[in-house]
Amino acid sequence: MAPTRTKRYWGTQRVARVLQVTPATVASWIDQGHLKGHRTPTGRRRVASADLAEFLRAHDMTVPNELSPGRERPVVVVVEDDPGYLKALVRTIERDAPEVDVVETMTGVDGLLEIGRVGPDLVVLDYALPDLNAVQIVERLVDTSKRLTAPVMIVTGGMPAAAENDLRRLGVRAIVNKVDGMGVVIEAIRRVLQSRKVA
Repeated sequence: MAPTRTKRYWGTQRVARVLQVTPATVASWIDQGHLKGHRTPTGRRRVASADLAEFLRAHDMTVPNELSPGRERPVVVVVEDDPGYLKALVRTIERDAPEVDVVETMTGVDGLLEIGRVGPDLVVLDYALPDLNAVQIVERLVDTSKRLTAPVMIVTGGMPAAAENDLRRLGVRAIVNKVDGMGVVIEAIRRVLQSRKVA
């Protein structure tokens, strides 16, 4: 049985659509404390679905079905230390796979903490991070005491052949090269999530 998800985060674009205002207005409300939210490591603002529902109720606005607690949306944790690539990847996922919630981190340790906190449906890892590499992270994730069942996918600019062999041995579902482009990355994310759904 999947773990109960207590936190779902929405980006300013989606919040703006629900509130029928501009994303800049949403950002301003978050910054001024009118709407509860937080900033990610790349400076993007996020609002927990429960906080958005509370805001809507407080202002006598309709709470859409997708904000109801029972709704299941796939959660992807992205661990990437290049802020430019991370921002581009998250923006592409939000545009091309809006049904997916993204949690972003920039170090291996933060990634492990977020994975433990949200129990994601997929982990997207860069191979080389400032503190740990993908092999070290996946070894910690497959440690039986962690009970992680989420598939792992690597998005990399390159890695040693031995590391790729280790990752395959550890059960990594997909390894995508960054030079193949965002479309290939998004397609791989969709494929892994789809195979998880039918499994």
